[in-house]
Amino acid sequence: MNKPAFLITIDTEGDNLWRNRQTITTRNTLFLPRFQALCEKYGFKPTWLTNYEMASDPAYVEFASDVILRGHGEVGMHLHAWNSPPETPLTDDDWRWQPYLIEYPDDLLRDKVKFMTDLLEDKFQTKMLSHRAGRWAFDKRYAAVLRELGYQVDCSVTPRVSWRNSPGAPQGQGGTDYSHFPQHAYFLDPQDISRSGNSTLLEVPMSIQYKHPALMNKLKQGYDRLRGKKRGPSVNWLRPCGGNLTAMKRVAELSLAQGNDYVEFMLHSSEFMPDGSPTFKTEADIERLYEDLDALFSWLQQRTQGMTLAEYYQYFQARLK
Repeated sequence: MNKPAFLITIDTEGDNLWRNRQTITTRNTLFLPRFQALCEKYGFKPTWLTNYEMASDPAYVEFASDVILRGHGEVGMHLHAWNSPPETPLTDDDWRWQPYLIEYPDDLLRDKVKFMTDLLEDKFQTKMLSHRAGRWAFDKRYAAVLRELGYQVDCSVTPRVSWRNSPGAPQGQGGTDYSHFPQHAYFLDPQDISRSGNSTLLEVPMSIQYKHPALMNKLKQGYDRLRGKKRGPSVNWLRPCGGNLTAMKRVAELSLAQGNDYVEFMLHSSEFMPDGSPTFKTEADIERLYEDLDALFSWLQQRTQGMTLAEYYQYFQARLK
């Protein structure tokens, strides 16, 4: 059991939220058992990071409760601030701007996290231990609330990626800049979430690697600045985007070669449904997605062991002793 962990994290949320800005549907629930079955085929255990609309869908609650009961996965918390109660407007149109939770006042930030935690624990009759922030926006205030409520794991950090140029509230500063955050798991410093510290909250950053060598990245960024464009260095994620199987394998290989004891995969639940996202629009797209997933999981089965985020927390703790 010394293999590194394979962590499957699914942002479990409404249908095509890239497009739907007023009415949220949850038809993607019907497409999740196929992915769960694929994970179980290879002995992997997804963590379903669940937001408000999915927790309010009885069909999803039934599906995820069965996964928990059978010990083949975990439900964690995911929060989209603009439609998660208590709904207190931050902008003139929160559904349009989709403000980051870290842009809200302290008391409202806490109230939203507390509401979602209580809702999920009531629906699934299990303690919430794992979390990912909506739109990847995280700060020390958010981390403090998670610790207060007994969470063990956060997976909001996207190393090598900055969200500063992704706007939330018009009066805000954009998202979190993770450009220089660690790429390995670490217990957060309560005063500086970019550093290791002695808090009880374990950060498990996404598996993300540069596409190009460092010198080429600098040249590309310099060229972009000359053209007036604000872009970070190009990266590959351990995340399907259509036809990127080779790139995903490369991310996993590099992450493990750099000493990580895990690799972390992510996708949105709506991406398992035709037209549930901008990437996988047709049934043929979905079939190609599953071809890539089957090949990736088969390849990773020889190199890793499947864990939920909560199981990885225990694994990480044991390795420290």
